[in-house]
Amino acid sequence: MLTIGELASYAGVTVRAVRHYHATGLLPEPERDHSGYRRYGADAVVELIRIRTLAEAGVPLARVRELLRADEAEFAAAVAEIDARLRAEIRERRLHRARIARLTAGDGLALPPEVVELLDRLRALGIDERIVRAERDGWIPLAARSPGRVPEWVARKRERMADPEFVDFYRTLGQALDRSDDDPRLVELADRVAAYLTRMADERGEEYVDDTDIEPPLVRLMDTLAFDTVPSARRLIELLRRRGWTGWTRLERVTPARGEAFPAPTAWCEAKARRGVGPPGGDAGAGPVRS
Repeated sequence: MLTIGELASYAGVTVRAVRHYHATGLLPEPERDHSGYRRYGADAVVELIRIRTLAEAGVPLARVRELLRADEAEFAAAVAEIDARLRAEIRERRLHRARIARLTAGDGLALPPEVVELLDRLRALGIDERIVRAERDGWIPLAARSPGRVPEWVARKRERMADPEFVDFYRTLGQALDRSDDDPRLVELADRVAAYLTRMADERGEEYVDDTDIEPPLVRLMDTLAFDTVPSARRLIELLRRRGWTGWTRLERVTPARGEAFPAPTAWCEAKARRGVGPPGGDAGAGPVRS
């Protein structure tokens, strides 16, 4: 007969574990002998090893008793069920590890990899970091709300960023960040963007200019994020409205109020016209820093 210490040693567990199994009813607790000690037989060693094996395999203690009493078919079914649960837990833990790893990745904390790559591309093009942050902050609620459409939107943004003229919109806006609202470069930018949008709408239809289909509350949230990060964006929208377009996250064509006319083009647009070159082609999609 064995003492509790010897039983624990033979089964490869601690005395504390043996007592815990007694308390949960998994391992029967023998009566004390005349000396006041509990004595265990070989059957207790076998039973304790089975309990330990199941526990180490990830079987919840609440189910160990069930498996100890199951026949072969019941045991196989229960093990298959537990294995499926463990596989699901492993997948979930892998996702957790991936998220933890992204904590050190800055933009990657709340954004999918393809958007992070897009932001890195903007930085590589020399875009002002404040513009990049505005772009990032717009993507965060957008990706959270409609994750399934992110690849589509990213593909469209990559197409636009392949156009040097479109990239120059970002650069010009970045240069205007530290200047007054009446800075001529901001006015010129409004002319260029408006010409760009108008041509795309005329050639491909207004729905092509903006097909993001974002609900109004999210549009307002994203606009607020952009204006907080890039104050000059609000002034740019005012200038664009006078040129036939309104909105930042969601662009719409507008007509001038009665008695109001759109301003004449700046020297930039006139020079382009004299050279016989129209506004930059390609998909407009959105304001210079929207997603």
